[in-house]
Amino acid sequence: MKLKFLVPFAFAALLGFTSCDNSKDNNGSAKLNIHLTDAPGDYAAVNVDVVGVEIHNENQDNGTGWQTLNMVNRGIINLLNLSNGRNMLLASAELPAGKIGQIRLKLGNNNTLVLRNGQTVNLNTPSGQSSGLKLQVNQELKPDVTYEILLDFDAAKSIVKRGNSGQYNLKPVIRTITTAVKGGIRGKINPAAARPGILVLTAANDTIAGGFSDATTGDFLLKGISAGTYTVEFSSVAPYKLKDTRTVVVTNEDITDVGIVNLN
Repeated sequence: MKLKFLVPFAFAALLGFTSCDNSKDNNGSAKLNIHLTDAPGDYAAVNVDVVGVEIHNENQDNGTGWQTLNMVNRGIINLLNLSNGRNMLLASAELPAGKIGQIRLKLGNNNTLVLRNGQTVNLNTPSGQSSGLKLQVNQELKPDVTYEILLDFDAAKSIVKRGNSGQYNLKPVIRTITTAVKGGIRGKINPAAARPGILVLTAANDTIAGGFSDATTGDFLLKGISAGTYTVEFSSVAPYKLKDTRTVVVTNEDITDVGIVNLN
């Protein structure tokens, strides 16, 4: 995505894909993103009804240990649109550091299969899966690290034909792939009241992260940034300095501190 630099009020539109946290969030939290992808099958379409994602957070005692995540995308998803390296962000959350044991993918009843001849048939989901499909993760979440969990839905293995009846069952076969992205950028804005919009840009001028600094402390933290060299732009409004730019090198293992950015 290529964007020209925006004044702060326009940054609200960026929050759907950014990972910027203020100092009050820096005391032991990790970012968790759940993505869906597909190993293709020999069908015209495999439509699954995604209604929710839950995680089993071993740090919280809410009676069951299961925590419902805020969904970014839900509803009918054609898995065949997510093959060949494509994926979709299902859910995203800021979580306390600690261990998560399982993910539960919850599917609704509106699952269908489109055969190569164009015929659409219902996919029957076994009643035992009504509470959700449990997937093992067993991941220790560390502070200031972004975890990308990919749910690789094998469409070919998940569709089971019921004899010669023309009916099909959906028995999801999913593997989980977890990647920890430890790189990030932090710093402090002076004065805090300037509260600029912050963008992280690649050499090709692609925006990969953004957000705002804390209005009280001026602190900012952008997590989940892969290793590389980036241009970080800070944009404020009068009476503060309108714009400042830093070149920042990020490694895979550390949060890079850019220090104090003066917008006086």
